[in-house]
Amino acid sequence: MHPAALFFIAIGVYSSNDSLFEVGEVLVFGIIGAILMALEFPVATILLGYVLGPLVEEIFRRALLLSRGDLMIFIQRPISAAFISASMLLGVLQIMFALTRARTSTTATGQSAGQSASAAN
Repeated sequence: MHPAALFFIAIGVYSSNDSLFEVGEVLVFGIIGAILMALEFPVATILLGYVLGPLVEEIFRRALLLSRGDLMIFIQRPISAAFISASMLLGVLQIMFALTRARTSTTATGQSAGQSASAAN
């Protein structure tokens, strides 16, 4: 299904602008999408970042212009400092949980392989 969709998208892109470069872009983004699907990345968060990214960048630039380039503006107010702290804490917790999950799955796999080898003896 996906190769057929990619084929028709490439035909549409080429017919609209007669540009092989844009067809190559479609191919590259199709491959990136296939890799992300294989790695089970959630589509909703990628779309959310794609949609909200320019808005957040514009607001970030405006805040830096108002503060004359001083990054301390983001932690001077208690509510912004709390949000930044919570974001950092959630990021660290996600990394810790992923490492713990990887460690336990590796240990469980190693134990089950060891048990099956000892049962064969």
